[in-house]
Amino acid sequence: MIRLIATIILCAAALAHPVDDSSPSFPSFRSTARPRATHDEARALQHRQAGLTVTVDLSKTYQTIDGFGTSQAFQRAVQMSKLPEAEQRHALDLLFSTTKGAGLSILRNGIGSSPDMSSDHMVSIAPKSPGSPSKDLIFAWDGSDNKQLWVSQEAQHTYGVQTIYADAWSAPGYMKTNGNDANGGSLCGVSGATCSSGDWKQAYANYLVRYIQYYKEANVTITHVGFLNEPELTTSYASMRSNAQQAADFIKVLYPTLQKANLSSVGINCCDAEGWQSQAGMLGTLKSVDDMLSVITAHSYTSSPSSPMNTKHKTWQTEAGDLQGAWTSAWYRSGGAGEGWTWANNVYTALVNANASAYLYWVGVQAGNTNSHMVHISNGKVEASKRLWALGQWSLFVRPGAVRVGTSGSASGVKTAAFRNQDGSVAVVFLNSGGSAAKVGVKLASGGGSGDKAKAWYTDNTHEAAELDASVADGVASANIPSRAMATIVLYPAGSASSASKESRPA
Repeated sequence: MIRLIATIILCAAALAHPVDDSSPSFPSFRSTARPRATHDEARALQHRQAGLTVTVDLSKTYQTIDGFGTSQAFQRAVQMSKLPEAEQRHALDLLFSTTKGAGLSILRNGIGSSPDMSSDHMVSIAPKSPGSPSKDLIFAWDGSDNKQLWVSQEAQHTYGVQTIYADAWSAPGYMKTNGNDANGGSLCGVSGATCSSGDWKQAYANYLVRYIQYYKEANVTITHVGFLNEPELTTSYASMRSNAQQAADFIKVLYPTLQKANLSSVGINCCDAEGWQSQAGMLGTLKSVDDMLSVITAHSYTSSPSSPMNTKHKTWQTEAGDLQGAWTSAWYRSGGAGEGWTWANNVYTALVNANASAYLYWVGVQAGNTNSHMVHISNGKVEASKRLWALGQWSLFVRPGAVRVGTSGSASGVKTAAFRNQDGSVAVVFLNSGGSAAKVGVKLASGGGSGDKAKAWYTDNTHEAAELDASVADGVASANIPSRAMATIVLYPAGSASSASKESRPA
């Protein structure tokens, strides 16, 4: 890998001109106080001037990262589709492009359950009851899925997004105790939920499988499926109540149904509880179906990820957002709930303190004057908030398959995390909450290999994943991280895939 020290000087002029990795040119240290200093003396002075030095220990590993993402459920994708063509592309670029946007790598779709598309409802693929659970479902696929299919096709085939999570907020109303896809109610046939019409567990499993198959027929691979959303909450829109035992009852039916349909590669996620602690409380009962589960999923509304869950499975934070705050595109003003800096730190806590493997903001692109989304639609144009760039500063450099690794060395007010990507590059993330710039250095622990280059990017009030100068000396690199900024230094080891080619990042 790379062992580094130097001083990364903030360079606004580099924003539009990223360094070409195929021909790296790292600035050498120049001492104005000692113009006749030798090369070795200059390097020694660099070491003395550096502030915090972080040592990255590649032998100490934590969770594997699956990615960062968002959703266009509840007809948000329809809103995108009504934009002029150029703005549609701009919106998609902002979400998924690794050169023009945030490089998000997970898309969460909503599996519809409503009989129509009134309001912002997600229409069911089988809106009419067959009369009983023993009869075949009456499917009515419209080839659009509230325009989510279009977004999924773009994400997967234009931008290379590999993880698509399809999640149902509810079963169709005729499968539930209340006869309605909204206002709670439970799936007929699970423990404590009997219906005169019979047991609908198998029919609901068939429903989810058919949804996955429709996408497959449209050349989109769904990688994960969920059957609940905030199961402890009753809402006036699609919602279905479930406790852990009821969830386990259904998983015992869904799992073999996926296997029988040759969809064993599709992981079952559970249960998208309203808060991290609520989901943790379900795990004891879910152990009865542990071998059938893929990912444990939770939201951040009633409790945020702050500590690891007691499970052998990966954990994803699949929905979070500032739902009440008026729209702001700011990075930092006062630490408000909708500011980008706040969300950069929220993701840090989830990944470092709670060992989360994925983090998703609620909505990607939407109209409306709230912070529930990251990209704002207004008068046929789109505007990105710094919440998007907070996720982007993670997603662009911590790619799917990266493994979080150990670090040592710290400075007051500077948070640090490190990740080894599958291509061998190492992304070291810094969040400087101090009132002034912080000098940082990065090196690899003994035995971590050696490298010959590094690059850096940062986001703050006036920059969005903008490139910084990076230099290398004596196996150590440094950076001057501005106040209230998030910065990422990427180390490229000699012989790695990234060391020999230009690393993609915003122009």
